[in-house]
Amino acid sequence: MTNLKTPAKEVGFTHEDFAALLDKYDYHFSPGDIVAGTVFSIEPRGALIDIGAKTAAYIPIQEMSINRVENPEEVIQSNETREFFILTDENEDGQLTLSIRRIEYMRAWERVRQLQAEDATVRSQVFATNRGGALVRIEGLRGFIPGSHISTRKPKEDLLNEELPLKFLEVDEERNRLVLSHRRALVERKMNRLEVGEVVIGAVRGIKPYGAFIDIGGVSGLLHISEISHDHIETPSSVLKVNDELKVMIIDLDSDRGRISLSTKQLEPEPGAMVKNPQLVYDQAEEMAAKFREKMLAAQRGETIEETVEATVETTEAPEVEAAVETTEAPEVEAAEAPEVEATAETTEAAEAPEVEATAETTEAPEVEATAETTEAAEAPEVEATAETTEDEEKSAATVE
Repeated sequence: MTNLKTPAKEVGFTHEDFAALLDKYDYHFSPGDIVAGTVFSIEPRGALIDIGAKTAAYIPIQEMSINRVENPEEVIQSNETREFFILTDENEDGQLTLSIRRIEYMRAWERVRQLQAEDATVRSQVFATNRGGALVRIEGLRGFIPGSHISTRKPKEDLLNEELPLKFLEVDEERNRLVLSHRRALVERKMNRLEVGEVVIGAVRGIKPYGAFIDIGGVSGLLHISEISHDHIETPSSVLKVNDELKVMIIDLDSDRGRISLSTKQLEPEPGAMVKNPQLVYDQAEEMAAKFREKMLAAQRGETIEETVEATVETTEAPEVEAAVETTEAPEVEAAEAPEVEATAETTEAAEAPEVEATAETTEAPEVEATAETTEAAEAPEVEATAETTEDEEKSAATVE
């Protein structure tokens, strides 16, 4: 048997050829790109990452997470493959700088925008306070709660590490502004158990020139000066005092702005009773509120109190007269019955019309007009108050959760 040996063929491929080939197929990396990379070396203050470039890229420890990191191994492990954000272009050594924090940052803002669109309530611990309010973290982002939106009677310093329910007020990635409200979250939760037209018991927690803030079970509602009484009032303090307990009726629930509008005016059995005899208002509060709800339901059906009364007259009176005519058509009583039926019809009209008209005048005009004025009057000052209220003033309007 003959052994045939094939001489080895030399391959003409040098290191220079390999480098040229790498240059030919080298990928171009730009800041802002998100690429896959593998961790191959961890250092005390960073790590080297293989992303397929000629030189290993570098990620400093401060870019490893949106949260504070003391040790790189809290975030990454050797041989781990994951996404990295290219933070800067190559330096003089041809090395790129990478970031994980920037990816988390972008996704956190995306998640926060989604939560705001869903009008979600989130919970977060207060990690710091300042003169203006309190600081929390939402999805790793730093959020701010203005003092006017912290609904508690505790000093701000006592809120450290306390978890609060929060609603979103402003989400602006470009300006790096994330503003939240504790008050709105509490009001919304309370609103789920409240209804317009409901009578509740509250306590006066603060008095302003435009109205009084009433604590109704942990949240604050505004009793505007125009909703205190049908009588003209110079200032709310002439009728109310701080810590007074009173019955009020809810006339508006604005969950979008976290506002509850209240009224004692609509509970007055006679104009001016809140000024002259508040106890009379409280004693008849439920009765007057029932009338308010009845009127409100009628308005929703497109009816008025007048229409309701007229409908009652037509459905009850007309058939009764007709029945009398039919049952008294016998010839022998024809002469006597005709005047009686006619007199009955006239008497009914004469008695009914003034009563219906009087009811419409005494109940409808003042209340409907007052409601329209109330809505306009209550809204503008309240917005203005929110904008101009100082931190000290807000403390007086703050409520106990």
